[in-house]
Amino acid sequence: MKVSGARNEPFSALRKRALTQAGAQVRGAANPVDTVGFLGIGEPEMTPAVRGALQGLLSEIEDLRAEVGRLKGRLAEVEDMADRDPLTPLLNRRAFMRELGRIRTFAQRYGSPASLVYFDLDDLKGVNDRFGHAAGDACLTAVADRLTANVRDSDIVGRMGGDEFAVILVQADRATAEAKAAALARAVEAEPLQFGDWTAPLHVSWGVREISQDAEPEALVADADAAMYASKRARRSA
Repeated sequence: MKVSGARNEPFSALRKRALTQAGAQVRGAANPVDTVGFLGIGEPEMTPAVRGALQGLLSEIEDLRAEVGRLKGRLAEVEDMADRDPLTPLLNRRAFMRELGRIRTFAQRYGSPASLVYFDLDDLKGVNDRFGHAAGDACLTAVADRLTANVRDSDIVGRMGGDEFAVILVQADRATAEAKAAALARAVEAEPLQFGDWTAPLHVSWGVREISQDAEPEALVADADAAMYASKRARRSA
């Protein structure tokens, strides 16, 4: 760890320097008892110079502790940024897959149901082509906000890339997840998005996969994605 100024010295070097200064004062002490006491054999009668050196050492240790605390806080911020989608407030794919693996392990260990819902925002390309990418980004952000506003704190929402989103519903078997997915779709589509002078309706397709013990996270996502595309094809042909 590097910090500015004298704090670049590691703690061991600071300690050695302070004790060396203190030792020089002890060696020059007129009373031999002072030397014995300083070495821990008896009670020292500390000279002002020794006391000053030790107080300086303690002050530098406190400065180092404060610097470490600031660096830890900054590291936590950087780690959180690495888990976040750059456009929306959601988890990115990497962080979402990690959480999916964690939920799968929990379900495997305790037999607790959970399900994965995969969403696709329909016709995002058309919005981008007609109104520009800023409008498309506004649509993606609106979907993220509406999904987040309509799930429980224990549920997990992520953006998987492009126009695709995913939600982990804890304590939800397939039937419960199907009903919740339909409700989430209705919440997303409830109001068109206003962006400048234009209005764009939001439509999503979705698919559900119950999280089972025998499937890896990537397989769970692939199954939910396939279910979503089957639903999209069925709606288009209706």
